[in-house]
Amino acid sequence: MTSPHTPVDTPERVALRAAVSSFAKGHAPGSPQEGDGAAELWAEAGKLGYLGVNLPEEYGGGGGGITELSIVLEELGAAGCPLLMLVVSPAICGTVIARFGTAGQKERWLPGLADGSITMAFGITEPDAGSNSHRITTTARREEGGGWILNGRKVFITGVDKADAVLVVGRTEDARTGKLKPCLFIVPRGTHGFSHHHIPMELAAAEKQFELVLDDVRLPADALVGDEDAGLLQLFAGLNPERIMTAAFALGMGRYALDKAVDYARTRQVWKEPIGAHQAIAHPLAQAHIELELARLMMTKAAYLYDEGDDAGAGEAANMAKYAAGEAAVKAVDQAVHTLGGNGLTAEYGLGRLITAARVARIAPVSREMILNYVSHQTLGLPKSY
Repeated sequence: MTSPHTPVDTPERVALRAAVSSFAKGHAPGSPQEGDGAAELWAEAGKLGYLGVNLPEEYGGGGGGITELSIVLEELGAAGCPLLMLVVSPAICGTVIARFGTAGQKERWLPGLADGSITMAFGITEPDAGSNSHRITTTARREEGGGWILNGRKVFITGVDKADAVLVVGRTEDARTGKLKPCLFIVPRGTHGFSHHHIPMELAAAEKQFELVLDDVRLPADALVGDEDAGLLQLFAGLNPERIMTAAFALGMGRYALDKAVDYARTRQVWKEPIGAHQAIAHPLAQAHIELELARLMMTKAAYLYDEGDDAGAGEAANMAKYAAGEAAVKAVDQAVHTLGGNGLTAEYGLGRLITAARVARIAPVSREMILNYVSHQTLGLPKSY
């Protein structure tokens, strides 16, 4: 199938898509990128400027936006070699620091995030909070002299073992109201009191999941990103790109699976004609393609709104895009495996592992049910049940 284009694709974006696609196909292993293979791919993508296309040019980035970064991740995924840390390091952490960081924070972190020599993880999810960010219990207490002390736990934090630092979501006390408000802190991995523990997952991916423990982690005053009183704005400045990039991750996976199935259906011959000539095979694959294309249009809208500075509009569209892409990817993978029959579960074709991976886009970073809650409340104006 040809590379997709959207109504907002400029000549530069078309060229970027073609370049990343060509680069990714040269690295596609036909199986998950693991160990040094993923690190090699990350380093090379960084040297070519793909990892930082959304970051400011003055700090070594490409000067583009989430639209460009989503193209990179989608094309890597479509070739079978997605880099999940793209969602976290440049999309969430890089965006937040670029928008709200101090001059010192930008100079310290953005050049490395742009060329891939530095990676940063993102710590928000907690064992007892789940999708309810208002229940986050990681707290930050200001010390005399202006420093901070962090205490708390985080779970399902991607790539901590490789990250140089973690952008941690904590809560500080509002002196005026006494209520806790969200704030973002950069915590270097080697900081005293910071520890991480691997969470075994039944998921074939180069990036591993971890639990974080913050036990009286002392940070300097400049570890705080942005304004202490604007934490919620800064938090959602990172969460909207996370949803858009998760959609890109899902679309790439769905396209990869669909391409495998279409190639197989064209050539697999049991009776007179290849199996792709039968509508029972052809129609579900066509439907999967349509649903992936529809999801891409919503992702493109979300990225456009975000890059234009419409955070409210981007929030709605990013949730819808993540929902649509997650559903489309699950269906595309399922149909691809079914098209190949027994071969769909063999290591040779590399589709069986995607059955689990596709579920990630339905579950993370927010469940499909919470997105439906968001749309029913925020878009349709229906009352809350919680």
